[in-house]
Amino acid sequence: MENKQRGKLYVVGTPIGNLKDITLRAIETLQNVDLILAEDTRQTLKLLNHLNISKQMISYHRHNEDQKVNMVVSLLDEGKDIALVSDAGMPIISDPGQGLVHFLVENNYEIEVIPGVTALITAIVRSGMDSTRFTFEGFLSVSKKQRIKRLNELKNEIRTMIFYEAPHKILYTLKDMYEVLGQRNICICRELTKIHEEYKNTTFKEAIDQIEENGIKGEIVLIVEGMNEIELEEQKQEELSKINPVDLVKEYITQGMDKKDAIKKVAKEMGVNKNEIYKQCLDI
Repeated sequence: MENKQRGKLYVVGTPIGNLKDITLRAIETLQNVDLILAEDTRQTLKLLNHLNISKQMISYHRHNEDQKVNMVVSLLDEGKDIALVSDAGMPIISDPGQGLVHFLVENNYEIEVIPGVTALITAIVRSGMDSTRFTFEGFLSVSKKQRIKRLNELKNEIRTMIFYEAPHKILYTLKDMYEVLGQRNICICRELTKIHEEYKNTTFKEAIDQIEENGIKGEIVLIVEGMNEIELEEQKQEELSKINPVDLVKEYITQGMDKKDAIKKVAKEMGVNKNEIYKQCLDI
């Protein structure tokens, strides 16, 4: 086989609703690549028709991406330039492509990202909620057990949390969040950049009542405020006050810590003088 230069993978951001939200660089890239990997070829065809671009497309979604990595690699090895797009927004963010990009990075293939609109950033910017620090959780599990488990892990998260959710699941998610996280300020962002775009700043309880009465449509980005740091510290101190410091020192010793370090750690956690803890631990 002739030794041809490898092609390049372009990860291309596309509009999340309004077709005008596409960059000149993205248009130029879609015009120039040899083919396009599309999450849903029907959705991508609408965009290409809008841009007057005719291009070969290959279906590349979460149910077939593992089987198609080798095919994509072979096309790159043949010198083909390929664009990866999702139905909306940036590929890989809660969309297919992570496995492919990981493989190409590990094997030194050339990759170029063409940035575009991202729903999670659009939502938090408009929500008015704290964007200084935030964590993106994507879609929670469809399994209630797994969903509750993850929410319990996030219970003491102080950063603003961002979730993606479908309209037919949002009520279950809100009820689970209300149960595990307690009452919080939230923003329900739906149909971003589309005609019926809406941002609703509310609380879990108010949102649950509203949706039970009126329903809800459209894909949703859910912004949830983090745990109040002062309340979190008070909660920790309350929990620690119920703990016998001697038992806690013993627990740390069984974990492999020596007695002196265990006493210092417990004193620091409980906010007391280490000599007080030491006196209580003389018999250990």
